[in-house]
Amino acid sequence: MPSESSFLTSLKLELAYFSGRAWQGREVSGAGVILRFERVLPRRSGWFQPLRANEITPRFLERTVRALRRWKYDFVSMDEVCRRAVILPQRRRFVCLSFDGAYKDVARAVYPILAHHEVPFMVYLPTAFPDGVGAAWWLALEKIVAKEDRVSLMIDRNERHFSFRSLSEKNEAYEFLSSWLRRLPPVELKAAIGDLCKRYSVDLAALTREAMMDWGDLAKIAADPLVTIGCATVNYPALSNLKESDALREMTMGKAVAEAAFHREVRHFAFPFGDRDSFRRAHVVMARDAGFSSAVSTIAGIVDTAGRTNLHALPRIAWDGRIRSLRAMRVVLSGANFPAVRPTPKPEI
Repeated sequence: MPSESSFLTSLKLELAYFSGRAWQGREVSGAGVILRFERVLPRRSGWFQPLRANEITPRFLERTVRALRRWKYDFVSMDEVCRRAVILPQRRRFVCLSFDGAYKDVARAVYPILAHHEVPFMVYLPTAFPDGVGAAWWLALEKIVAKEDRVSLMIDRNERHFSFRSLSEKNEAYEFLSSWLRRLPPVELKAAIGDLCKRYSVDLAALTREAMMDWGDLAKIAADPLVTIGCATVNYPALSNLKESDALREMTMGKAVAEAAFHREVRHFAFPFGDRDSFRRAHVVMARDAGFSSAVSTIAGIVDTAGRTNLHALPRIAWDGRIRSLRAMRVVLSGANFPAVRPTPKPEI
């Protein structure tokens, strides 16, 4: 079941679609969108699914592609997004599909569907994951909260205890703990999730390897010119938790590792997590200085033309997998829910 908030969001978008007035006049010729997805897998059973918003099914992806074609969107690569963002408006709107995290879903489900339809797409890669040393801590936390009725851990040098008597309490605990973990500097995050996994017998390394592509998987899809591999740092930290020198190292090392692996330039970057709390203006400048042609966030918005959108702070629409209505998607992609695009100042040199 979708949460109340996602249900109400879906209902409002459905009403906006049928009224027409909220979106038909906003489909501006030439502007475009970058859609962001994470997991693509068959619907899972079970009531406790705190990461459900990040999951769509293969069938929904297929329906999305067919709908975008009906709506006369041009499917474009990220290179083409950058080109169209700085030229005068074209006749048709454009869409770029992007996938974060390099999950095995991309090789198993995404690539067969999009290759069949000849649709280009982006994969943003944290290079520690195919190396087998990454830590998908959010998956471990989900597994721990799912199987336990009580969780104890150290927070700010105090032992804290969380008891779960209902589904809502599990969801609240997961939200609290994931938000706390994401705010920690890398060393503290590693210690905290390591302690949790040890206490509750979760093999974080095995869980991450099971979920993420290895270099062999990536090499197979990267050989197709429809696929563009981008960088999402090495370890996928929230950059706002790092010293500036460490943040720049994460960017440049991630770029260097990916370029060495694929023997090609890696031109596009994704801020890990990508919301307003996860990166700062200084990181936008870093992305440019690190040699990236673009950098994307998960801050929702439309990519406008004629240089009105900063290429190193590009908005993306992170689709909520709990919403399965294509009518709702059409309203969102129209830009009706977003303020009009204003020119974004370029970073100072």
